[in-house]
Amino acid sequence: NAMGGREVGGLANQLAAHLDIENEAHQQLVQRFWQSPTIAKKAGCNAIDMFDEIAKGKIKAIWVMATNPMVSLPNNAAIQHALEQCELVVVSDCIAKSDTLKFANVAFPSTGWGEKNGTVTNSERRISRQRPLVEPFSGAKNDWQIMCLVAQKMGFEGFDFTDPSGIFEEWAQLTDFENNGDRLLNLSALVGLSQQQYDNLKPVMWPVLKNEPYKNGQVFVNNQFSTADKKARFIPITPKLPVQQTSSDYPFVMNSGRIRDQWHT
Repeated sequence: NAMGGREVGGLANQLAAHLDIENEAHQQLVQRFWQSPTIAKKAGCNAIDMFDEIAKGKIKAIWVMATNPMVSLPNNAAIQHALEQCELVVVSDCIAKSDTLKFANVAFPSTGWGEKNGTVTNSERRISRQRPLVEPFSGAKNDWQIMCLVAQKMGFEGFDFTDPSGIFEEWAQLTDFENNGDRLLNLSALVGLSQQQYDNLKPVMWPVLKNEPYKNGQVFVNNQFSTADKKARFIPITPKLPVQQTSSDYPFVMNSGRIRDQWHT
């Protein structure tokens, strides 16, 4: 999910736990936590730029997971051209056929929403346990399992997780690591949960602080914000007309929109 994905570093311009990928102190903090010999020093490409770089040959491998860029991204012809140029296209999906799967050199059958086990975070920072409704379809694995197995085959250490609770524990530890109150995303009270405690976790809003439960779920209560000088930022804007203007040749503008039960594809 979108909010939870950002919290664990699911964007190309972030490290996990809302740490900045181009902040040297944050880089070093994550390296110390993971005891990693190397770490990315600059932000990666967003989705559109990434496919431009694939088309130029600068990105030679792509792993598409939980999305269908041949349908969800604009300029379909450019996306197709990039995928045709790419040396290695890996696709994880929960259905057998999609527009993007046509270009896959490697296809991994993954689980769908009702088969997943883990946590999600909503837009008010509330973490909720997600439990599977049904067993995974024959041969399908969770995305975290697929990533761990691939990493192990590639010889990397630290990917020996056997359950989502272990991944949650590592994430919770990172949010608390060397956190002296200057980082709002802090799950110190959720570090060290037993398997039963994790399985029975009730929805909780972060921060969730071990020694300061009276602050749980509260941010900016002391008028301190997540900026260098702790002051809020007001950004003046100049309203602009839409870029896409109608004309006699093109009299209509279509907005496909998004509704609760239909997101992307």
